[in-house]
Amino acid sequence: MTLDNVQDIRRQFAADYHRPQYHYLPPSNWMNDPNGVIQWNGRYHLFYQYNPYGAHHANMHWGHAVSDNLIHWQDLPVAIAPTPNTVDEGGIFSGCIVNDNGVPKMFYTGVNPDYQVQTQCLAIGNDELDEWQKHEGNPVIAKPPASFVQFDAFRDPFVWREDDAWYMGVGARMDGVGGAVLLYKSDDLVNWEYLNPLLVGSLSTSGVMWECPNFFPLGDKWVLIISSHIGYATGTVLYFVGSYENYRFTPEVEGVLDPAYYYAPLTHEDNQGRRIMHSWIREGRSVDTQVQAGWSGVQAIPRVLRLDSKNRLIMTPVEELHAIRGTHHSITQDDLDDTLVPVQGMHLEIHASFDPSQADNCGITVAASADGREQTRILYDRDTQVLRVHRQYATATDDLETNWQGTPHHLDADEILDLVILLDGSVLEIIANGRSSVTSRVYAQHQDNDHIHIINPTTLQTLDIYDMPSIWS
Repeated sequence: MTLDNVQDIRRQFAADYHRPQYHYLPPSNWMNDPNGVIQWNGRYHLFYQYNPYGAHHANMHWGHAVSDNLIHWQDLPVAIAPTPNTVDEGGIFSGCIVNDNGVPKMFYTGVNPDYQVQTQCLAIGNDELDEWQKHEGNPVIAKPPASFVQFDAFRDPFVWREDDAWYMGVGARMDGVGGAVLLYKSDDLVNWEYLNPLLVGSLSTSGVMWECPNFFPLGDKWVLIISSHIGYATGTVLYFVGSYENYRFTPEVEGVLDPAYYYAPLTHEDNQGRRIMHSWIREGRSVDTQVQAGWSGVQAIPRVLRLDSKNRLIMTPVEELHAIRGTHHSITQDDLDDTLVPVQGMHLEIHASFDPSQADNCGITVAASADGREQTRILYDRDTQVLRVHRQYATATDDLETNWQGTPHHLDADEILDLVILLDGSVLEIIANGRSSVTSRVYAQHQDNDHIHIINPTTLQTLDIYDMPSIWS
């Protein structure tokens, strides 16, 4: 792929109605974790795990895209690739970029060919962030401390500046205990001193391995976000809010950020002072189907993070998304045909609010066929206070995942259920009251399976739907 034929490649997928239109994904092939997200010289740069040779996980490079508004992205050449016969010959795994007095410095995990040795590496970039020189002394951290001897579970450096020094958190695991974030300190970004675990989890509650740590201040608290790796499968994204003193983090509030297809988020602060979170949305179909489609993985719409009065993490899609909204449909109960909404589509932004006191459950159905045999229900149960996504396909197939996803979502006294839903081809992002997220993938078996229904219409308070265009038009 060259920049000259990027649009030609994108046009090849024009008939693929599963492919998102207003979420970013590369022209073709495999994408996973966001890497090195940063605002540099006023522009937003997104790097990401990328296989330039196929729609499967292998040959990890860092892809690169740039944006002026976090919504419209310009594809750029691969930023950095593995170097044969070095510590990263097996792949350039996830990491971050920091601004060191006007010099961009990239930190990533270099792996050997079988991924069994993982080391932390440094590269120095130019002012355009499109040329990177690997540090001749790589790796800057060659192995985990003696108490963490799992060389294949030591990755995803997250670096920040604090007072007069640099700090790095690295995802790791402790055998028989659980995931952990290891804390390092440096004066020069080259020589790193191990301090202690920033936080250690437990096998029973937070998984065997913690990946992609993010650690940052928000208000007068500190926030730790981790992606919990369960065995050999991606798991749940968790967050912790608390105090940070003497190199130790003490959680006071914790919660599930997303239990489903939203994984490996990475945050940065922009020049407006916003803490912005990017994330990979994985596929919900077989590897063979992904390879046949020619693309895999997509980036979530960036979200702005803050804390509420109870120190719960609040996330809101960036307001820049509003600028691309198309036709606005304001729907009331009187507009419904029984439960049917008089709007159809698979590329929509939906805002819906419900009064759960009016029925045992409430919610909205999307991607429904006219006969109802195929549908995806976004359902809130009043008694259990759980938000779920249930997918039902007209024809059973082993190629598509149909397990339901869900998360506890406890409403405050007299609080209505407020849903923001970003539906885009096969992508389904759901944020409830700003603080609970469930992300799913839905592969309609026919492009006309795009009907919308309200579950228990008496519960409906407000419904606003926006047609969403392609960002590539």
